[in-house]
Amino acid sequence: MNQPLAYIHPEAKIANNVVIEPFSTIHKNVEIGEGSWIGPNVTIFEGARIGKNCKIFPGAVISAVPQDLKFDGEETTVEIGDNTVIRECVTINRGTKDRHKTVIGSDCLLMAYVHIAHDCIVGNHVIFANCVNLAGHVEVGDWTVIGGMSAAVQFVKIGAHVMISAGGIVRKDVPPFTKAGRDPLSYAGVNSVGLRRRGFTNEQINEISEVYRYFYLKGHNQTKAIELVELEINPSTERDEILDFVKKSERGIMKG
Repeated sequence: MNQPLAYIHPEAKIANNVVIEPFSTIHKNVEIGEGSWIGPNVTIFEGARIGKNCKIFPGAVISAVPQDLKFDGEETTVEIGDNTVIRECVTINRGTKDRHKTVIGSDCLLMAYVHIAHDCIVGNHVIFANCVNLAGHVEVGDWTVIGGMSAAVQFVKIGAHVMISAGGIVRKDVPPFTKAGRDPLSYAGVNSVGLRRRGFTNEQINEISEVYRYFYLKGHNQTKAIELVELEINPSTERDEILDFVKKSERGIMKG
């Protein structure tokens, strides 16, 4: 159901049962999936690919050109999965020639005034509280929760199942399954409450905690901690995910 007071470019691809409220603007080269709701005063620029059953609230601006002086008009996209809720005044910029896309997964909640810059990759089931800001090229894993007024600098990687406290400034990579707090942002334990809610067993959580003791509590440098974890802790999905994340970290992981 499209309101006559909304502007929809004739080349936009809108599923039949999408609701677009008055005073919203949908540009060309936009795709919106079935069951989605576009509230009033939303602007969706070209390059947006919005999934099914999404809700986009007033004032949101999706797929505006990057705030990047190197951007040269290349054709890029913003890709948003199914069932994602985007609250008031959220801004999501499209990609640059680095990745050619900015990606938000399915079943996410982006609260008011969140900003996601060009070339960010955000996983599924992610929650960003009010005023979270991601600089360009940031990666965020599935099931991560970031508290309000937090910010991540460019190229930072945040693992899956992470909890970051409100007001945190993420300057280093945050490994999976952890809590991050304090100032400067540092390791505050394993995200055991979140993991239990998602079906992790006590055995799995205890193993994750043991892995992080080598990195944060036993006084080893990162190279030595990796060596000892590989030697002394049996392989598992969680152990290997942590090791893979740490080994691939280019900025280095947050401190203890």
